[in-house]
Amino acid sequence: MMTLKKLAKLARGAVFAGTAVLGLGSAQAALPIQHWTLANGAKIYLVATNALPIVDVQVDFDAGSRRDPAPQAGLASVTSAMVEKGVRAGKNGEPALDQNALGEAWADLGASFDVSAGTDRMSYSLRTLSDPALLGKAVALASREIGEPSFPDDVWLRERERINAAIKEANTKPATIAGRAFAQDVYGAHPYGQEITEETLARIDTATMRQRYQALIVPCRAKLSIVGAVTRAEAESVATTLLSRLPAADSCAPLPAIAPVAALAAPKDERIPFDSAQAHVFIGQPGYPRKDPDHFALNLGNYVLGGGGFVSRLTNEVREKRGLTYSIYSGFAPGLDAGAFRIGFQTRPDQAEEAVKMSREVLAKFVAEGPTESELKAAKDNLIGGFPLLLDSNRKLIGNVANIAWHDLPLDYLDTWTTRMNAVTAAEVKAAFARKLQPERMVTVVVGGK
Repeated sequence: MMTLKKLAKLARGAVFAGTAVLGLGSAQAALPIQHWTLANGAKIYLVATNALPIVDVQVDFDAGSRRDPAPQAGLASVTSAMVEKGVRAGKNGEPALDQNALGEAWADLGASFDVSAGTDRMSYSLRTLSDPALLGKAVALASREIGEPSFPDDVWLRERERINAAIKEANTKPATIAGRAFAQDVYGAHPYGQEITEETLARIDTATMRQRYQALIVPCRAKLSIVGAVTRAEAESVATTLLSRLPAADSCAPLPAIAPVAALAAPKDERIPFDSAQAHVFIGQPGYPRKDPDHFALNLGNYVLGGGGFVSRLTNEVREKRGLTYSIYSGFAPGLDAGAFRIGFQTRPDQAEEAVKMSREVLAKFVAEGPTESELKAAKDNLIGGFPLLLDSNRKLIGNVANIAWHDLPLDYLDTWTTRMNAVTAAEVKAAFARKLQPERMVTVVVGGK
């Protein structure tokens, strides 16, 4: 029998071999996204494709780090890690399983299951063969990890010591110090600026994890993205089973609103001495939420500014012409709220001021003038030409479908992607950057030198 590992190696080309590519000018979606809501309130997004006998599932909840209490920053991250450390005895009489037993069970099925937490969401990812017998067993085991995590105290005590040591080690690195200072300066008191520390870690115990889990991981708030060789009826069965061991919520009232990221009122320059061969530099500000209509224009513009590697303006001016850094980039990180815009690079401490000055000048000129027509065309050619590579496997496709689900994007988002990207004008890029970025009010953090 073909194993999941062997099939994964075939996945890159097989999606195209069996189906037309999404979003490349087809009049109708080659792999349309089906969407419906279960009786328990969970929202399902399905792309059914028989290119490979594989099923990928991602289940997302609004339980990322933005929901962490400030005194317990890092709670989402450690909770997600602990979900995979064991399950308690099941409600259907199944025995409890520790981390080793879970690993062996997944290996026997030839499937994989992962849990992670980001800024906005906690995500559960399942990959399995679509053979009914294997699929059913994999979904049943995943449902136990989702609905019956044991959060073992002894394991947490060991994990907390390991994480604490990792935090101490990270705190000796200039990149960690620069990133923390930048986040705090850009986000202020907003949860996006929180990160785990030795102090917040010490306040987290398994009781806190269980309380958080019970409050946030409920079926009515789930968004499930499914890609693979399943029918709609099979997908509904998969979704229902995955959530079946979670307690039903008494109500599904909206979670408390989180105040938006505040705009910067004034610039802030922070210089942090650090004995290192390279100074670490970040320049930036709050950016934009993912649903912002300027998304396409900002992506194209950023490719020209600093996202296009060796063809970007920042690389040309700061690296190529002046030799001030080996690598420099710019980028937006949009989320449910305004993730940061950031320019980042490393340079010799004695060159830091010159590199900062030049980077600011390149940014200010780009915001004021926008891209040239030739720059915009080159950006479109690269991004549009690379678009099929974003969809050439089940794993990549599930990421795109989950992105659509999480951010409530149109179901035809992938089909219209190329057309919308092509339609952006240089004037629209300039206007979008002028709306979003204020170079005169940005945060600058330099860690390194005296």
